Amino acid sequence: MTRALIADDERLMREQLRARLLEVWPELEVVAEAKNGKEAVALTEQHHPDIVFLDIRMPVLTGVDAARQIAQLPTFDEADGWPGCEIVFITAYDQYAVQAFEQGVVDYVLKPAERERLLVTVARIRQRMADRAAQAPNEAPPPLPAHTPDMQQLLQKLAGQLNPQGPAKLQWIQATVRQAIQMIPVEDVLFFVSDEKYTRVQTVTVEALIRKPIKELVEELDMRLFWQIHRSTLVNIKAVAGVSRDERGRQLVSVRGSNEKLEVSRSYTGLFKAM
Repeated sequence: MTRALIADDERLMREQLRARLLEVWPELEVVAEAKNGKEAVALTEQHHPDIVFLDIRMPVLTGVDAARQIAQLPTFDEADGWPGCEIVFITAYDQYAVQAFEQGVVDYVLKPAERERLLVTVARIRQRMADRAAQAPNEAPPPLPAHTPDMQQLLQKLAGQLNPQGPAKLQWIQATVRQAIQMIPVEDVLFFVSDEKYTRVQTVTVEALIRKPIKELVEELDMRLFWQIHRSTLVNIKAVAGVSRDERGRQLVSVRGSNEKLEVSRSYTGLFKAM
């Protein structure tokens, strides 16, 4: 069965959406409900649903910030074969049903959930799930919306609408180079690669370290400039020279100005499907 999670701070709205989903998708199993974004992230990590319905405005953590964190949860490469999940935003505010929604970057449902509109969303999701299931074992599956640059850019746009007084995007990286602190312009960075404690900042001439994980950089950088290709890797789009495969079939990104090749995790291989 396809499994879903519903996150909304209003109990009646959760119940109404659950009832509507039962009408239009009887085979769907709602495995958990969350009252805020923080609960939604924790329950997603616990239950590994196929779909997460997120109210945009929730206490503790907004649905937009929850979506960002859910997109960073361990998937294929690091967890038990979980491919990640579809994201559907729930909103009572028409101003958040921006053009990017209609372009299919992510699905949305306006409160209260109407049966006809929910049918459209369900049809889109089922088609995407069918397309992924139909992929040959050696063929890169289409990436989930949460793992696409368009989605990352949409989440930044929505976050800016929800918090117009929020901080500006990073223009400089303050990093440790040997024993000194150096200011590195963001546009000079070829890629960021994280381990458990540090993130390596690589330019053509400098290799530096910062104590900031990739999931924080995704929120702070302008994601029109960087693509996430792995849970631990961001690459400057302008620095991508090409993509190849190694003997194990893994996609490797070649970067201008560096001899290093960056691995693309399975969750993101669909970004380079034509390669």
